Amino acid sequence: MIGRRRFLGAAAGSLALAACEAPSSSASHIGGGFEGIDMARGHALRDGSLAGKAPQESRRTRVVIAGGGVAGLAAARALRLAGIEDFVLLELEDEPGGNSRGTAVKGVPCPMGAHYLPVPGDDAREVQDLLEELGLRRRVAGRWEYDERHLCHSPQERLFFEGRWQEGLLPVQGVPAGTLAQYQRFDSLVESLRRREHFAIPMARSALGPGQLALDAQPFDAWLDQQGLDDPHLRWYLDYCCRDDYGAGSEAVSAWAGIHYFASRHGFHAPGSAADESPERDAVLTWAEGNGWLTRRLAEPLGAQRVLCGQVVMRISQGRSGVEVDVFDAGRRALVRWQAEHCIVALPIFLAARVVESPPDFLRRAAATLRHAPWLVANVHLGAPLADRPGAAPSWDNVLYGTRGLGYVDAGHQRLDPTPRETVISWYRPLGPSRHDAGIDGRRLLLERPWTAWRDELLAELSAAHPDLAGLATRIQITRYGHAMAIPAPGLLAQLGGRPQRLVREGRVAFAHADWSGYSIFEEAFSRGHWAGTAVAGRPAV
Repeated sequence: MIGRRRFLGAAAGSLALAACEAPSSSASHIGGGFEGIDMARGHALRDGSLAGKAPQESRRTRVVIAGGGVAGLAAARALRLAGIEDFVLLELEDEPGGNSRGTAVKGVPCPMGAHYLPVPGDDAREVQDLLEELGLRRRVAGRWEYDERHLCHSPQERLFFEGRWQEGLLPVQGVPAGTLAQYQRFDSLVESLRRREHFAIPMARSALGPGQLALDAQPFDAWLDQQGLDDPHLRWYLDYCCRDDYGAGSEAVSAWAGIHYFASRHGFHAPGSAADESPERDAVLTWAEGNGWLTRRLAEPLGAQRVLCGQVVMRISQGRSGVEVDVFDAGRRALVRWQAEHCIVALPIFLAARVVESPPDFLRRAAATLRHAPWLVANVHLGAPLADRPGAAPSWDNVLYGTRGLGYVDAGHQRLDPTPRETVISWYRPLGPSRHDAGIDGRRLLLERPWTAWRDELLAELSAAHPDLAGLATRIQITRYGHAMAIPAPGLLAQLGGRPQRLVREGRVAFAHADWSGYSIFEEAFSRGHWAGTAVAGRPAV
């Protein structure tokens, strides 16, 4: 017998897939397409089209950084802070930033991926230092204050539930007393675990003792079942949180990941609790272009001489006296060999295992274990504001209950001028393992579906709350990430070593990527990049 929660998810998914079978005639005026990811370039290594070819030229530098995402940019900053300027950063795409790039649709800035950064806690010292450097926080009368222009403006988030909008993302309007009781029960469990165990971001500062490893050993859903937490609204919300941070459902991630989502930050706050009323509990920094605001400021000081885009890293080999990095320069159609003293591999683990010659055992094991969730981001340009359903006012983050997608954020929400005008909404669609997408190969869908099919799924899903969406949309630009996010599946922490490691290194090669934490967020990527750059520069990490 299928439960109500699963029925609602299956029904919503069936409608969405049905909408993708044929283009909607009402959407034929909407222009668009794919952007931001050169899949042919990215698959050149996998397809073997460049295998066995000799480099046409050689270059030298002190340090090569392979990968220009957040970790690679953080490593470059750490080198410069240590006084090292002789390095190059090699990026596959046409702009560094990885999953944290920004774009624009018809001149309106919007995120191409990650769109916010929670105000970091004391464990994320490296991120705090960056924010201070960028002028986002300063000490006033002995207390740290954040620039309010960059904090998410109110109202921050809302949920479309039972035909109307409500404040916050936890279903509360009209839910039974039993639901509220389970919210309180989960709140108490998270707070108890938070006090007993040290859940930290970055996770290398966590205390991964027996308690956390026991949570790592089982699926989040199984742990919730053991606690008697079976309320459909609570389970929907927790599943949404897992798909939001990990790209996969609560049945696919570990109980450690499900608890860490809350316990590493400000906990879970049941309606009516004292913490629920705190204005600081969910403070986030955000910008029209999302975290692209951060990555562009990390890249700007490096200059075009050090940041080389369109570079396909083919081979990394180390010897006694140095490291060789063979690269295909897509712009010049040339194979180049870089010779350096050190290499920082800021690549996803599965890719690092392909390009590092004679990979060490720990890298092979990690690559065989870790899986990634595909992801899609669609930026929709609107010529005018959307009409709204009753309830809570338009917010930065707008989520629809029971849908496959994660809702949308409004790129115009941070404007200081409240005059209604054109904007861009960014729709997020995870495609990792989930009961919402049972039996679906998300990566193949990304490769094979035309952009119009994603357009129609988006319109079908969001039109439940905004019937005028198709008429107001003028253009949709879609970015596809085949390996967007590491999935913290059950047992992953134990298989990655069972203990926090700040630096993963083998000889002259240091590894820096959020994958080494088992999940993908800005703080993990930045910290690991910083630690690798600091180590290569010969300075101990704090």
